[in-house]
Amino acid sequence: MNNGFIDAMQEKILILDGAMGTMLQKYGLRGNNEEFNITHPEIVREIHEAYIAAGADIITSNTFGANRISQAGFGCAEKAGEFARAGAELARDAADAAGRKVFVAGSMGPTGKSLSLPLDISNPAYREVSFDEMAEAYSEQLQGLLKGGVDCLILETCFDALNTKAAIWSIMGNPAARQLPLIISASPLNKGGHLLTGQSVEGFRKSVAHARPLCFGLNCSMGAEDLSQLVGEVASSSPYAVSCYPNAGLPDSCGGYSQGPGQIASAMREMALNGWLNIAGGCCGTTPEHIRAIAEALKDVPPRKLPAGLASEQEIPSKAAELCVGSDVENSVFEAEDLVCEGADLLKIKTDDSVSGKAEVMEAFVRSIATDPYVSAASLCFDASDWNSALAGMKNFPGRCLLDCAKTPLSESQREQMLRLGAEVLPA
Repeated sequence: MNNGFIDAMQEKILILDGAMGTMLQKYGLRGNNEEFNITHPEIVREIHEAYIAAGADIITSNTFGANRISQAGFGCAEKAGEFARAGAELARDAADAAGRKVFVAGSMGPTGKSLSLPLDISNPAYREVSFDEMAEAYSEQLQGLLKGGVDCLILETCFDALNTKAAIWSIMGNPAARQLPLIISASPLNKGGHLLTGQSVEGFRKSVAHARPLCFGLNCSMGAEDLSQLVGEVASSSPYAVSCYPNAGLPDSCGGYSQGPGQIASAMREMALNGWLNIAGGCCGTTPEHIRAIAEALKDVPPRKLPAGLASEQEIPSKAAELCVGSDVENSVFEAEDLVCEGADLLKIKTDDSVSGKAEVMEAFVRSIATDPYVSAASLCFDASDWNSALAGMKNFPGRCLLDCAKTPLSESQREQMLRLGAEVLPA
């Protein structure tokens, strides 16, 4: 896993680059940012070079939306893999010509779809994209990034834990990708520290802990001052290195960002002096000038000390309740709400034996409770004796999943799938 990235992180706070979209717009390019890797490679390369000149130790490939789900909106779904590889190669070339060590992070955005949020309140189980479809899109993007020569992977602007789990599924299923350092960066919706799905940043971190990231942090959302308290909370509890790359403030009515380099750099320096940071950079609205100011402000501040090892994220639920999901999914959701309101923090779920299409029923049930304010905070335990039903449940719940394998030993393939989804075996 260590290609020099970990060593560099122990020596200094690594400086990440700033916004790609903002810079492309300054060149007069608007629309499909990832397509510019093919149509205007000289401009993308020039932007990378500008960030390197500003002091960036890590540059992110212009591949945030280089997946077939995001590219479908531009009619370029079939070119997603090509865009990913080209974007990685452009960043790789710029980094290799820097005259000093510069790392390339393969950017993987959340796509424009959500696996957790329902689109139709009258049909809460409906989703535009399935877990498997999203995981396949990420796998294709990942292949392009690896061929392009990235040094690490960055799952950024994460707003839905289930989307992130689909990306992790693809990474854990790829031997080469598993060897690369992984950064996971969440995008909170507000100062209260909740994502768009309603999940807390801390809950999100625990939901993706099975990926064993090298670094976990926050990006986008707000300006540095507004993110500061949340970064401090992450630093106080995270067993990983910590990153932060905020926006240049909040966008105005015209989509512009008002915070200048000095304002962001000052707030980032305060975070660093508090001992919170390992990676610092900028997101929407930031430019090479912002990155230069951040690099200057942090050059004499030591990095947050890396944890000696990964702490256990496991917590044993204190009160379990059993729930048999029937064909009347809506009624089962009401039953789940009642059980949680009565104090259950673990729901042991199985589908009724009389139900036909158990996997489909389980999928509909879990999707219906994925963002339920009552039920989503609880852990779900699935009965491994009906593997297809359990797998459907694990692929559709953004929170913590467990498996009851007491009566059904798992095969090697089943255990691998369980681990890639972040599920745990229910303690005896």
